[in-house]
Amino acid sequence: MAHKLSKNQLDRIEEILQRDFIDPGVHCAFLVDLAGNDIAHRGNGKFDGVIKLLPALAAGNFAAVSAMAKMIGDKNFALIFHKGENESMHFRKVMADLLIVSIFGNDFSLGLLRLKMNEAIRKIRKTILKP
Repeated sequence: MAHKLSKNQLDRIEEILQRDFIDPGVHCAFLVDLAGNDIAHRGNGKFDGVIKLLPALAAGNFAAVSAMAKMIGDKNFALIFHKGENESMHFRKVMADLLIVSIFGNDFSLGLLRLKMNEAIRKIRKTILKP
């Protein structure tokens, strides 16, 4: 990862994930680099058993979809959304080498999630760029 984050920055990012995603009702949110490393995560406990696997799989998924974007002549897809029967995943680029991924149920509005995602990304970028 190109960013060396301090403990204070990591604590602030985890606080953002908690307040902007978990407190309003998202099941799990994590910041991952494109190599699949878990940078920070928060959850309501529902996905604790798989949280160590999700960052690598999410980064791989994003890489695969980015390759498909290039094949069809697009630079990349900055946002990916997977809708499931009970759970959905939303991926969004935070910076060139970072993604934020959220997992949420059918009871959480995609519109609210996108609003929260925009706010969180702004806060995370500010936290990372301001040591």
